[in-house]
Amino acid sequence: MHSDTVAQTQAGSEARLGLRERKKLRTRQMIREAARGLIDAQGYEHTTVEQIAAAAEVSPSTVFRYFPNKEQIVLRDEDYAESGIDFLRSRPLHESPLVALRQALTAMARTTYQEFNADYRWRMELVRTVPALRAQMYESQERTITVLTGALAERTGRPANDLELRALVGAMTGGLHQVVLDWGDHGQQGDLPEMIDRVMAVLERGLTPQDA
Repeated sequence: MHSDTVAQTQAGSEARLGLRERKKLRTRQMIREAARGLIDAQGYEHTTVEQIAAAAEVSPSTVFRYFPNKEQIVLRDEDYAESGIDFLRSRPLHESPLVALRQALTAMARTTYQEFNADYRWRMELVRTVPALRAQMYESQERTITVLTGALAERTGRPANDLELRALVGAMTGGLHQVVLDWGDHGQQGDLPEMIDRVMAVLERGLTPQDA
């Protein structure tokens, strides 16, 4: 199900965590693996949270403690938001908010795609074919915008509810999501990280005649 690279990445992440955090991480992974096995066998619509809980050997309440709904088991929204914050906070402070955000989002997308390639492709195919997942992806984008706007506010000294910051983050994350959806709708053809970087560059400099 997962490549050796993914396993090594997860092991490295666990090594940096305490016992309680490692247990939580493993439980989340068990739930996700159980969900994928069931979805592959019987389809998304026919897979219930109760079935996922039984396959993962946990209670349904435990599943809901880690994931608010079935869609989030697939989409990994919380992981993406945390990853985006980490990448943004690692950017040099001299970078402008736009440059820092572009580089953070591009790095996040590239890392996710390269380290979780097969799993990512599987999830994006489900997003393409399951309306509930596609709708949830748009809702997740709003939460990501809020989280990244807060992180960008820390860098700039602006308030977390600053309209200009939120508009900037919304434009960048919106561009990223459109590339991912277009890539999925066209059979997952092409180098996704390169496509994202190209669109991020257009958003950074503005649309020019050669882009039209």
